[in-house]
Amino acid sequence: MHQDRLQARLVPAIVEAFRSLFGAALPQDRLAFQTTRPEFEGDVTINVFPFLKLSGKGPEQTAEAVGSHLQEHVVEVERFNVIKGFLNLVITEDYWSDFLVEAAQTDILTFPPTGREVMVEYSSPNTNKPLHLGHLRNNFLGHSVSRILQATGDRVLRVQVINDRGIHICKSMLAWRKFGNGETPESSGMKGDKLVGKYYVEFDKAYKAEVEDLLAKDRTKEDAEKEAPILLEAQEMLRKWEEGDLEVRALWEKMNGWVYAGFNATYTRMGVEFDKLYYESETYVLGKQDVLEGLEKGTFYRKEDGSVWVDNTAEGLDEKVLLRRDGTSVYMTQDIGTAIQRFKEHPGLSRMIYVVGNEQDYHFKTLFTILRKMGFPWADGLYHLSYGMVDLPSGKMKSREGTVVDADDLMEEMVGEARVTGEQLGKLDQFAAEEKATLFEMIGLAALKYFLLKVDPKKRMLFDPTASIDLQGHTGPFIQYTHARIRSLLRKAEEAGTWSRAHMRTWAHGRTDRRVLLPEERAVIRLLHQFPAVLDESARCYDPSGLADHAYEVVKAYNGFYQNVPILKEEDTSKRALRLTLSEAVADATRKAMWCLGIEVPDRM
Repeated sequence: MHQDRLQARLVPAIVEAFRSLFGAALPQDRLAFQTTRPEFEGDVTINVFPFLKLSGKGPEQTAEAVGSHLQEHVVEVERFNVIKGFLNLVITEDYWSDFLVEAAQTDILTFPPTGREVMVEYSSPNTNKPLHLGHLRNNFLGHSVSRILQATGDRVLRVQVINDRGIHICKSMLAWRKFGNGETPESSGMKGDKLVGKYYVEFDKAYKAEVEDLLAKDRTKEDAEKEAPILLEAQEMLRKWEEGDLEVRALWEKMNGWVYAGFNATYTRMGVEFDKLYYESETYVLGKQDVLEGLEKGTFYRKEDGSVWVDNTAEGLDEKVLLRRDGTSVYMTQDIGTAIQRFKEHPGLSRMIYVVGNEQDYHFKTLFTILRKMGFPWADGLYHLSYGMVDLPSGKMKSREGTVVDADDLMEEMVGEARVTGEQLGKLDQFAAEEKATLFEMIGLAALKYFLLKVDPKKRMLFDPTASIDLQGHTGPFIQYTHARIRSLLRKAEEAGTWSRAHMRTWAHGRTDRRVLLPEERAVIRLLHQFPAVLDESARCYDPSGLADHAYEVVKAYNGFYQNVPILKEEDTSKRALRLTLSEAVADATRKAMWCLGIEVPDRM
């Protein structure tokens, strides 16, 4: 857990206060610091109610005594006040000014290396259709968490499992062979993943028509769905694939190649990347031997029909089959084997995070329970980052086939929204066409990413395209606009010869006055000061939403400062230097916070 310099000074002083004042040993881990509420004077608030048994006094007496001790012994504490059992500490101007200089000169959102190695698995699509809106939330969440962990000092491996085998891809392959007439991405002008998805839809149409035909011949619905000729052909194709049939394998490689090219184009536009790809066509054979070893050790048991099971009822879960009676694996078996292989490949791995929708909650509880039963110490380092579905207001965006919102289409729509908004504002006349295109791409993707990331991952959410692009709202473009505004301000100061990083260093080293900070200045500095702890908490919880919210709070406070306090027109050189230093620090911290969210910020907008 990250502890800022202020807490590092306050914690031992408070512990010492309880020892010297009350003869009591105060556990450090029970101390909690809060930002003082705006209606009270103060910067840091400590609730003393939990410690009244240790002090043996009332809440006001306890808080008064501790406050006096801190004011006397901690140079950073200028004064204090007590509201019932809440001790509000006012921190000195020197502390805030010193922190501001540090924030402007260093990257406060990059931590020292932890020595930990963490693997984050996300995306993991099927190769029978293009990526959709759900994949966008998955990818943005997984990629952001990986960057947050990287910023807080972990070595991060980004991976995905590509589901490239099974009946689903055989359906697309069979439909293309039947109805495709040799169509390719080049001949059709379609992205490869969309072309393969087209034939998955064609298979479904043909299958439903055959089922209807069988129903008309008095077959039961169950029999018709099982006996449709095109489904039987797809099942036969899967059998041939598993046997290594050269013709089927060649078709599989060709069509998967189309899909991978399409996926890569989508990932590039999303701004996400992976360090390693796992393919189900290779991992599906894993796990069987591990399960058989577990059977020998008595971890699992065999039923009379020869199938192998695990009993998780003691853990509040069900019994789970791991090997069918014919000895073949199930998905759980593959996941067991894949997890074991990853920790063999990366002996230093301490955590593995699976970014998968909440419909798989039970699966991962079962997987982690089984791996713990198998005796792997690293099983306690497995985490399922579960997230809710994303909905769209009806009629706001086009959707593929009326059911699935295509990721490429949605990104293109968002860039189009950014283009319309930007042109309406009429502030881009000095931009070349290429600069405009780059800017609209940045803004559109920022709107999409930020809107999806600012919500607690566990919650189901409604994505509103229009609200996400608002330059005055709780949005990515608003944060981008504030960053561009600050960069414009700093450029003007540099052009006037009144500002540079050298000026900042000169001002920082030459400060002798202890002037009072304006409320607007203090508010921004305090929020900057909280940034590292917020980032650390986002890393601890694998949740970018807190970081996204805090970035917004910082730029919102800065805009209040910018609107009400003169900066370039300030004649006092020391005041102007402090305000420009503050602006520089906000821009730098905001840029890094947005990087952690996978969002670019422009210098002009």
